[in-house]
Amino acid sequence: MEALIKRSFFVLAATTLSLTTLRAQTADDIVNKYVAAIGGKDALNNLHSLIIQATTSVMGNDGDTQDTIVFGKGYKNHSDFGGTTLVTCITPNGGWTINPFMGASTPTALPEDQLKSQQINLTLDPLANYAANGNTIVLDGQDSADYKIKMTGKGPEMTYFINMKTYLIDKVTTHMSMGGQDADVNIGFSDYRKLPDVGLMYPYAENLDLPQASLAITIKKVTVNPTVDPSVFDMPKQ
Repeated sequence: MEALIKRSFFVLAATTLSLTTLRAQTADDIVNKYVAAIGGKDALNNLHSLIIQATTSVMGNDGDTQDTIVFGKGYKNHSDFGGTTLVTCITPNGGWTINPFMGASTPTALPEDQLKSQQINLTLDPLANYAANGNTIVLDGQDSADYKIKMTGKGPEMTYFINMKTYLIDKVTTHMSMGGQDADVNIGFSDYRKLPDVGLMYPYAENLDLPQASLAITIKKVTVNPTVDPSVFDMPKQ
């Protein structure tokens, strides 16, 4: 009986310690572990630009896409679906698009609401650098696999689902303006690999759930820190 009582006290103490440790985790603790998991702050700060080539599948149709990013200066997505070209370009001072599917077959300035919701693409890891970008974070609970970190501030509100074991991002949920309409967007991340040269972990597969469609993005090649001519972000003259 005495051994059983001692064992019960041991289990109770261990459980209490575990719960106390869990409660002690703050949003910053989790984000710091995330930064360490992707390779560390120094490696992140050595990333200045990217060219990402991928295949995007939408409703059974595959297209070639390329993202050109110079962090803090410009973001450009160029997609080709069966000969139809779509372009979205964002800079700190404005943005433009070519989207024949939405009636914009020539370069057209992005509306202010769409521009604000998409300027987060200019940011070098919005979560890792949340404070420098004027945002705040809170630990908004957890599910069976992930911690939920909610980020609010200058950009769109975003909730990051950070894996409890790997501390990599499994999913992001947000609310943004798309095509003149407000929409909830869920973005899933998987197939993490190390980027060449800088050694950062990067998801080579993404799934975007939108109100009207789902997109599956498979990255084929990532070029790290390429030299990018700033003029690629300029809106073409009509």
